[in-house]
Amino acid sequence: MGFNPQAKQMTIDRRIFLKLAATATAAASLPRAGVAQQVDPAIRGPQARPPFGYEDVIRRARDLSSLPYERPTSTVEDMLAKLDFDAYRDIRFRPDKALFAQSGSPFRMQLFHPGFLFRQPVTINVIREGVPTPVPFSAQMFDYGRTKLDKPLPVNTGFAGFRLHYPLNKPQVFDEAISFLGASYFRFLGRGQHYGLSARGLAINAGGDPEEFPVFREFWIETPAPDAERATIYALLDSPSITGAFQFHLYPASQSVLDVTATLFPRTSIPKLGIAPLTSMFFSGENDRHSDSGYRPELHDSDGLLIHSGSGEWIWRPLRNPQRPSISAFVENNPRGFGLMQRDRQFSHYQDLDLHYQTRPSYWIEPHGNWGEGHVELVELPTGDETNDNIVASWIPRQTPERGQELTYGYRITALDRETEMHPGGKVLNTFVTLPKAHGSDEPVPAGARRYLVDFNGDDLPYYLSDPQLVQVDASVSAGQVTRAFVLPNPAIGGFRASIDIEVPEGQTGDVRAFLRAGGKALTETWIYPWSSQ
Repeated sequence: MGFNPQAKQMTIDRRIFLKLAATATAAASLPRAGVAQQVDPAIRGPQARPPFGYEDVIRRARDLSSLPYERPTSTVEDMLAKLDFDAYRDIRFRPDKALFAQSGSPFRMQLFHPGFLFRQPVTINVIREGVPTPVPFSAQMFDYGRTKLDKPLPVNTGFAGFRLHYPLNKPQVFDEAISFLGASYFRFLGRGQHYGLSARGLAINAGGDPEEFPVFREFWIETPAPDAERATIYALLDSPSITGAFQFHLYPASQSVLDVTATLFPRTSIPKLGIAPLTSMFFSGENDRHSDSGYRPELHDSDGLLIHSGSGEWIWRPLRNPQRPSISAFVENNPRGFGLMQRDRQFSHYQDLDLHYQTRPSYWIEPHGNWGEGHVELVELPTGDETNDNIVASWIPRQTPERGQELTYGYRITALDRETEMHPGGKVLNTFVTLPKAHGSDEPVPAGARRYLVDFNGDDLPYYLSDPQLVQVDASVSAGQVTRAFVLPNPAIGGFRASIDIEVPEGQTGDVRAFLRAGGKALTETWIYPWSSQ
């Protein structure tokens, strides 16, 4: 499979760098001959250019799509490309050189140095009073620590990416709020959260061979005002198959929000274009344990895919680390939302004092307007450890994008640390998988048989503990049969545990579905889990 894991934050340890993509953001940008000089607004006169904005990026993307794709040829100096992990990690941006500090803005911008895996520089522009100006490279921006370079670097060296800081957790401390680094990857945080999963601009043939990785080749960041409550970022995306203009509005908060608008121009037919893609890591969990976890019971940045369907149904699909690549499709018409969630927030389930898995954010996508027919696609790839991002979720439109079209998608991403207000029904807390036999029994079990234990809690479920016979499990499987299903009260979680035994014919795959109900009323979201008897 051609999946290329994302570039992670730069403040970081060796685990993060093991996840860096060989694909880095490209440096080649559109011709800059038309960029205006800074002019006092009071003396611009009637012939002055209008303020730079999203329409300008759309125009550039449209023009770029009419040209044959050219693979970037500009690369960093050889001495930067040859830096190893430790030498590159020693290069850090100097906080006192952060941009926007002089304007009194609540935001600060820092740049990532090119080198190591990031060999294709990206152009960074700052917009002041409506005029975009490229940020020139300066070695004075960085503390090189023990890293020694052979010669000075020119002002056109470029950068690997950037990040914005904001007083997210404390009024006087500027914490990293959002980061753009590597291909079209970006991540952002809410209060008290630690980086885990990533979002991407686009995904093309995710999980396929080959997978195409579009890149953000140029950025424009508006200078935030002193009282600004949001930051605005524009980006130009390019790849052999498509170009695109992106607008991002970041609202830092306890659960930060990122409003995204993407205008896309296919260069060719794209059978599998992933809109609003999310990328994460799942190595092991209570439903899929691996001995390599050592003393840590679970290792994952996300533990489930949550979908709010166009019909109003809520679906929970636990994530897995499969033995072979797996792709699941959830057919929808105008989905109301989907996201990769970190639902398990118990430290005792991770026991990792350094990586803070229990505080990794969930990213929830809410489309603006109607997205039409298509499906939410979940790609799960096998991984032998926690350093590889092996999960991708995205929206795949039913109609194949074609050359010459102009496509626009808008959506909101929220960085969640809890799901208490996501939907009113009961939620899946745990999923356990075992063999359908009594403890200590030596009776053989058919190859296609499995037992699933699913814990539901929340909403009205505690109300039914006083009369548990009213609660039933509605279970089905798409292939094979449900041989036994029942539900028991689970006072320890304030809810119920459903037990579901299934048998799937040899060589077939079946999706198991279950939810709890009382009479004709659904009490919980729908749990879905795949099983293959191969």
